[in-house]
Amino acid sequence: MSEETKININELAGFQRKYLRGLAHGFKPIVQVGKGGITDSVILAIEQGLWDHELIKVRLIRPEDKKGAAKELAERSRAELCGLVGHMVVLYRSNPEKPVIKLPKRKSPPSP
Repeated sequence: MSEETKININELAGFQRKYLRGLAHGFKPIVQVGKGGITDSVILAIEQGLWDHELIKVRLIRPEDKKGAAKELAERSRAELCGLVGHMVVLYRSNPEKPVIKLPKRKSPPSP
């Protein structure tokens, strides 16, 4: 099985991403990525924010490639990319010790 065809079982479904974007709507960004780009210190700040809050916003200031930057932030911080709205990235990673956010699950259809 090639790398591209592997399925990440931790990947969020679309309705779960939508739910998380809704939760993050009123949040203020806790990390900003500026001229220095995505540095190790930025990743450490994101990881600390995810550990403390599970769901965070990151502001990108004048990015050259905002989609690429959002993807890199998610990959390097081992978080799920929930959305990119304007220059604001929404990231989620469940706290393994004390999860706070409960993700919705699909209701299974009734059996015949």
